[in-house]
Amino acid sequence: MLEYFDRIIVGGGAAGFFTAINIAENNRSLKVLILERGKEVLNKVRLSGGGRCNVTHAEFIPAELVRKYPRGSKELRGPFHKFMTGDTIGWFEDRGVSLKTENDGRMFPVTDSSETIIDCFRKECDNLKIEVRTGESLKSFSSEGDYWKIEVGSKEYSCEKLMLATGSNSKIWNLLKNSGHSIVDAVPSLFTFNIEDDRIKDLPGIALDAEVEIPGAKLSSDGPLLITHWGFSGPAILKLSAWGARALNELQYKFSIKVNWIPGENELSIIETLKDLKQEHSKQQVYKRAQFDLPKRLWHSLVLASGISQDSKWADLNKQQLSNLGAQLTAAEFNVNGKSTFKEEFVTAGGIDLKEVDFQTFESKLHPNLYFAGEILNIDAITGGFNFQNAWTGGFLAAKAMS
Repeated sequence: MLEYFDRIIVGGGAAGFFTAINIAENNRSLKVLILERGKEVLNKVRLSGGGRCNVTHAEFIPAELVRKYPRGSKELRGPFHKFMTGDTIGWFEDRGVSLKTENDGRMFPVTDSSETIIDCFRKECDNLKIEVRTGESLKSFSSEGDYWKIEVGSKEYSCEKLMLATGSNSKIWNLLKNSGHSIVDAVPSLFTFNIEDDRIKDLPGIALDAEVEIPGAKLSSDGPLLITHWGFSGPAILKLSAWGARALNELQYKFSIKVNWIPGENELSIIETLKDLKQEHSKQQVYKRAQFDLPKRLWHSLVLASGISQDSKWADLNKQQLSNLGAQLTAAEFNVNGKSTFKEEFVTAGGIDLKEVDFQTFESKLHPNLYFAGEILNIDAITGGFNFQNAWTGGFLAAKAMS
């Protein structure tokens, strides 16, 4: 039996819920349905930010905000002028959810719990009589006159306007390919680097600001770097992985990375400073006292890696040892061999070709009354709440057009 709804949203994630709620608010007479293939809805929202949900970022200038998107920056400039981070904050505040800003600009609910966001969405769905059905995996969709026919398991649905907000789902991308849409092949984005190296083997947990570059891919980044049990993580690394998603995939995640542990310095400038330290602290042991505000364990490791023994005094250092230490401090090379997923926040680069979408409405240019939002599109951002902001903006503008 064919069941009719005015609007159907396939995908029970952030973009899907935001679209559905805004459609129903804009036009209360519409019958709205959310279909989710899994047993649970809003899984990514639940896991985001370590279970706290990094809702958005405190960046309020559209031209600056788009710079956080390796893919989609040009297309999002217009949409961000219509629904921006400030609008997101206001939207949640209006529904009793207050957000707070952390030092790095990331914004979370004041409760520090993603359940606050999930409860807000569920409550809105109840109030607006939006139906949510789980365990409903999309088999096919086709246009029949002015309506969409949707096949899900053994059921069939019909609607006037259809939204696909299914994230990085290869099955849905294949259905879209069959419908004539071009799909940019997906590769991982936002991942950490696997490195086995004696210099960092005993240093997990150390975090500091650093400059990093991958000479082989002409990529560079800076910011907090975290040493982990498996290698490097932290914002500096995640930014590199996002901007270099395709290039690093082509290198099969085997490449060399250069780390400058003292941002703003270089080998030449640091060697001059090391010569001064040799004069000033000639009788002191090099190993004993960390310099340049570096964590003690990291300093010890870099000193030993420079061929300087634990009992060497500054006065004992020869030209080669000073040069070695300068290189370890500002241009330490590490071999990356593989990647690891960043927590559960798996993001891909790839999806529907952006040339085939109208970014005033997020409607397909190929099929009238078919809309998209979130990661199903070839849009992704660095970490920090930006991927969710893409979902909110796309969902809001699509909802306006769909209602």
